[in-house]
Amino acid sequence: MSVQFSKPKTLLSVDALPTASTVTQETTNRRSFLRSGGQLTLSAMAISMLSGLNAKVASASDKQTMMDIQILNTAIAAEHEAVAAYQVGAESGLLSSAILNVAVQFQGHHKEHIDALSKAVGALGGEAAGPLAIYQFSVEKLKTETDVLTFAASLERGAVSAYAGAIPLFEQRELSKAAASILADEAMHWAVLRQVLGLNPVPGAFFS
Repeated sequence: MSVQFSKPKTLLSVDALPTASTVTQETTNRRSFLRSGGQLTLSAMAISMLSGLNAKVASASDKQTMMDIQILNTAIAAEHEAVAAYQVGAESGLLSSAILNVAVQFQGHHKEHIDALSKAVGALGGEAAGPLAIYQFSVEKLKTETDVLTFAASLERGAVSAYAGAIPLFEQRELSKAAASILADEAMHWAVLRQVLGLNPVPGAFFS
């Protein structure tokens, strides 16, 4: 696999949960999320929520279920990219032993997320997305450990934004609950990386 770092994608932000009067807008937002390549990761609580998904599938329409599958596969694709990106960081030779251990741990989390998300797709009757053969990132921009950590922090911040966008888009409410749990988990990752970078780990009372 050939991989290089790049600037994370701009991700969707959604202000509020949809209601019966906003079904058309919800469909538009779902499609926007899929086009955005939103990044997601899963906490242990989220995985537990997803494990009970099978019992809920029968109540959803085929179209709605397919949309959930597409959103999940967008997340899986982003997780594969994150695994590749952390691999580049781990192999860069720029990380101290302690930081390398954290990078490898975070990469391991992303691998677990892929497994959990793939099982959720299977529970909905879909086929999970696989990794790309090549990921084009800008490795030449990585000169120091700080460069690698800054990228990782941006990646995790993007995940928080993606969760905020995904929460109202799922038809299966268990997925929305999982996304809310995941958002909190990724926010903690982001805070830890900011702390290591010498930045305020919680820069404000509200995330934007």
